[in-house]
Amino acid sequence: MLICPQCKSENPDNNKFCQKCGTSLSSKICPQCSSLVALNQNSCDNCGTKTGLVWWAIISKTEKQIPVATTIKANSDVSTPLTVGLYIDAQQRYQVLEPLPPPAPKEIQCKVLDCQPLQISLLKADTIKTVEIGETAQTYLTLRSRLGEVIPILHDAWQQDGRQVILLSDRTLERHLLELWQDNSTTALHINQLLQAMTELWAALTPWNACRSLLELSNLRVNALGTLALQRLYFDETVNGNSVQVNLQELGKVWQHLFGESQRTKVGAMVELLAQMQAGEIQTVAKLQSLLAAIAKQLLSPSPSLFPLPRVEKISPSAVDIDLSTVIQFDKSSPNVMQIDDTPTIVLPMQLIGLEDAGLTDVGGQRQHNEDCFGIETAVNKLEFPRGKNIQARGLYILCDGMGGHAGGEVASSMAVKTLQQYFQENWLGAQLPSEEVIRKAVQLANKVIYDANQQDSRSGVGRMGTTLVMVLLQDNQVAVAHVGDSRLYRLNRKIGLQQVTLDHEVGQREILRGIEPGLAYARPDAYQLTQALGPRDENYVNPDVQFLELNEDNLFILASDGLSDNNLVEQYWQSHLEPLLSSSSNLEQGVNALIDLANQYNGHDNITAVVVRAKVAPRQSS
Repeated sequence: MLICPQCKSENPDNNKFCQKCGTSLSSKICPQCSSLVALNQNSCDNCGTKTGLVWWAIISKTEKQIPVATTIKANSDVSTPLTVGLYIDAQQRYQVLEPLPPPAPKEIQCKVLDCQPLQISLLKADTIKTVEIGETAQTYLTLRSRLGEVIPILHDAWQQDGRQVILLSDRTLERHLLELWQDNSTTALHINQLLQAMTELWAALTPWNACRSLLELSNLRVNALGTLALQRLYFDETVNGNSVQVNLQELGKVWQHLFGESQRTKVGAMVELLAQMQAGEIQTVAKLQSLLAAIAKQLLSPSPSLFPLPRVEKISPSAVDIDLSTVIQFDKSSPNVMQIDDTPTIVLPMQLIGLEDAGLTDVGGQRQHNEDCFGIETAVNKLEFPRGKNIQARGLYILCDGMGGHAGGEVASSMAVKTLQQYFQENWLGAQLPSEEVIRKAVQLANKVIYDANQQDSRSGVGRMGTTLVMVLLQDNQVAVAHVGDSRLYRLNRKIGLQQVTLDHEVGQREILRGIEPGLAYARPDAYQLTQALGPRDENYVNPDVQFLELNEDNLFILASDGLSDNNLVEQYWQSHLEPLLSSSSNLEQGVNALIDLANQYNGHDNITAVVVRAKVAPRQSS
């Protein structure tokens, strides 16, 4: 069974196109050059961009009577050497991509290309109840559910001919922890947070005999946010059936190696901490965490760095590209995770250090005129000090999608944008976000302006012009959101991925909120009819949703008209078209252009508008 990447409907294995929405089930669009690429190809023939879905395969021996060899059953009854181009499964789905290193005594590791990426894996298929995935695979599933992103995703698993196969998300391209240690921009505070994360993870992995995962230096990775992640799990060795557990003394050796390889100087409390660990004087996680918390407290005070790089006197905390208030979170309610009580929690206030934006609107492939309108107003005041820099910034971002009568939609959307801009120029004067009451008054005023125009022109029925609205107000690291209608705001960061912030004001969504099943709610013929819009009716019928957010990590905000958001386009392509825009090195204008081009391919039936805002933050410096 093939799952359509667009509408998620099921299709027979031999279908070339989705029987529901018509999406190709055999090819996709290259995100770099927009060429068609077969799903079973690893790269684009035109530009060479990697487009294939790659997994990290671990093939291990499960039965003692099976002789160790670099062979597995492929697509025949005979064992074949596992080399590039061969498949590791009888279904010929997972193909070996690279030459293998000399085999380990008990397992083989390699990258494999998923040649049937739309096919349901064994873990998600109904047959899972009858498939034995093995204890190791079950451990991955359990720990991923409890520890989140630090554990790689388990995509598939099976046991066959005395071997266990597990397929994990490929983290080989992510940054090694040692590289971050060697980076001049990595602050002492960031390193301390990573050490705390490793300590918490040690506690969480102890009941599973998997602490060895933290002792393999090449296994320790960090994502673009600087958050700790494991490439895979390593389990304690067994002797005569008994597990040989590791201890904190060995973890101390790894930390000492990190400092030694990076040539980062250690002084004061950190020297003492590492010495105590290697001497075996620190026996409990609770004591280790307490000592690390004390060091972090010193780092937050105006004192010299505890482990600076050579010839670097001080590194500004503004260089940290991470939400330091929560490096890693665990479910402490789980009985399988060691409880750490009375451990100090350090919550660092954040400050805005970067703000960029870009917007674009397009008529689409079928409309004669563009009824969408957007407005961007940004004011940035950059402040620099000997210890670093920060900015004071204010941004007003508005997107409206108009409707109603000949040229009425474009008039209504433009009126709304201009009215709101003028209102906040007069009523947003302080260094704080406007209150919810002030924001609601602004939206009601925009509604009144359009409503009065309808009344004056004696417009009626479908001829009454109106518009949707989604609006973001940003003051430093504080954000307010208001919306009416089905234009959307999405929020993207590395901790939670993509999040739809607003809920559409339409009949189908209204019915879901009333408890109706989504399938029934959107089976109604009027499911997509708006329940709110600016202009068609007076203020008694307009109740904007207003919410407030705080920026504790880098965020990308995407204001989207339904020409962009229809058919789950944003949800489907955010990893290829939006996630790269979190990086400061990416060009927002080019990214927005790529979004518009993508929407024209799939949603060209409507006008398309996107406004993208990139806000970067760092820990606030102590005065």
